[in-house]
Amino acid sequence: MTQTLHIVGGGMAGAEAAWQAAQMGVPVVIHEMRPKVGTFAHRTGYFAEMVCSNSFRSDDHERNAVGLLHWEMRAAGGLIMELATAHRLPAGGALAVDRDPFAEAVTARLQAHPLVSLTCEEVTELPSDGHWIIATGPLTSAALGQAIRAETGAEALAFFDAIAPIVYAESVDMSVAWMQSRYDKGETAEEQTAYMNCPMTRDQYEAFVDALLAAEKTGFHEGETAGYFDGCLPIEVMAERGRETLRFGPMKPVGLTNAHRPEVKPYAVVQLRRDNKLGTLYNMVGFQTKMKYGAQLSVLKMIPGLQDASFARLGGIHRNTFLNSPTLLDDQMRLRSRPNLRFAGQVTGVEGYVESAAMGLLAGRMAAAEILGHTLPPPPPDTAMGALVTHITGGAEARTFQPMNVNFGLFPPIDARGGRRGRKDRYKAYTDRAKSAFTGWLNG
Repeated sequence: MTQTLHIVGGGMAGAEAAWQAAQMGVPVVIHEMRPKVGTFAHRTGYFAEMVCSNSFRSDDHERNAVGLLHWEMRAAGGLIMELATAHRLPAGGALAVDRDPFAEAVTARLQAHPLVSLTCEEVTELPSDGHWIIATGPLTSAALGQAIRAETGAEALAFFDAIAPIVYAESVDMSVAWMQSRYDKGETAEEQTAYMNCPMTRDQYEAFVDALLAAEKTGFHEGETAGYFDGCLPIEVMAERGRETLRFGPMKPVGLTNAHRPEVKPYAVVQLRRDNKLGTLYNMVGFQTKMKYGAQLSVLKMIPGLQDASFARLGGIHRNTFLNSPTLLDDQMRLRSRPNLRFAGQVTGVEGYVESAAMGLLAGRMAAAEILGHTLPPPPPDTAMGALVTHITGGAEARTFQPMNVNFGLFPPIDARGGRRGRKDRYKAYTDRAKSAFTGWLNG
């Protein structure tokens, strides 16, 4: 009788790991404490609930590293990518997802699988035997987090993640805001209008930055220091780095023309991306924040077009823990001190929904292969998945290890013989090489 694989956590990584292992013929039990035990960020008990952005970022698999990761996961029969694609929203070149229908579909598909079962009891200790994957993500419960720290012999590293506000579309003043994707990206009219844009003059921008800097912020507990992931900085932290930082970041005015005043170029623009298929909710792009709720309401309503806005969710901040994986995990994603335990997802030190799901895909396949009596090698390092798993299991400098999105800087360099390559040609060469290598790994 085939041994059972136990997976702790039903987020992106846990759901994908369960699907991959079950598809290989291995019985799986998912231990998900929600909804019995809630978290700061989750609202439901569904698997793969999206708690921050609703975007899987670029879907360009020809010249973009995260788009390449999308391609690899689809090639591997990934559940997360299949259902994200099925529930995509117009977002130009990005893959944005209708949150609730997506999570409901992931949950239904796993619950319908004959080899997958679920228990809603919280796991508070690290199991000493059996095959386990810990995929509890950034919001690992306090009890399990303490058990992990006790086993690893060192404090888990930590940083802080911020969540962006979501606005009710009907409350946006469309006599000020307009619909347009940056650079008019998207093939259909619907895709080209996936974003709302709120323009600012220079005086409005300066006043907004002043208010942002003066606003009351959420503090940290005694002994905690704020180490933010650079790809998810709170807007007030960006503003503290220089008054023009936001204007060259999430509020950049390039690639947009104000439909109400096309002859006037905005000094800055706040973009809101569609957050559900109905188009009733919009996410404030890049507006993660640690402002207190009262301050958020007053500061965000300074944005032209949002003066009467109603918010379905205000921004927030939470502690995000992850392992020093280069010192703790082997290339099979197993804890060196307890090889019956694998780790997957954000807790391993990858950042982003797609990266987390990809590490779940690998952990699920590796664990299933081990249960079935053989070893599955990690993908080659010149693939997107291989580059990520190589980075977290030994490629990164352990002393300065921080969460990382997939990027071409993690890949072995392309041979430059035959002349200099432009950036687009170089990225295309990376993706071509990766697709060939990943196909070989899948068929190996």
